Amino acid sequence: MTTASEELLTVPEVMALLKLGRSKVYDLIRSRRLPSITIDRSRRIPAPAVRSFIADRIEEAA
Repeated sequence: MTTASEELLTVPEVMALLKLGRSKVYDLIRSRRLPSITIDRSRRIPAPAVRSFIADRIEEAA
């Protein structure tokens, strides 16, 4: 079973997973290509959204 901390990623965690900079991750969030939620003042990205983003990019490249 996964915990909430494994399902909701921080921006730095997404940066590391995607090997992208902070600005690019926020651009993806702003453009709604990478869904996110805000809890108080903290931005969190659901892990399934990151997996889906990666899968979509792979599919586009094929």
